[in-house]
Amino acid sequence: MTRVDATIYHNPRCSTSRKALQKLRDAGIEPTVVKYLDEPYTTEQLTGLIADAGLTVRQAARRRESLYSELGLEGKSDEEMLAEMVTHPILVERPFVVTDKGTRLARPLEALDEIL
Repeated sequence: MTRVDATIYHNPRCSTSRKALQKLRDAGIEPTVVKYLDEPYTTEQLTGLIADAGLTVRQAARRRESLYSELGLEGKSDEEMLAEMVTHPILVERPFVVTDKGTRLARPLEALDEIL
């Protein structure tokens, strides 16, 4: 098996994030784990992850988070939304996983198959 370098932007309190981490480990990959709530994204980093995953800012936003509606993000521009996501990383959908084969938002988990 070839060695795969991987990074997961992880929230240990999120069941999908925990399942994605386990899926990586089950595939024999011990990823770099970035707890993005403790080590927030930079604007450049988040912009890159979203673009590399082939998503829009809106697709990467966690709309079910109460803060999303509290901040009125539905009517905001992509730039305003991205700024709020950097300020409040809980607003970022999770988990992003990066390997040498690409970047995916692991929702659904099967999206990881494309980059393992």
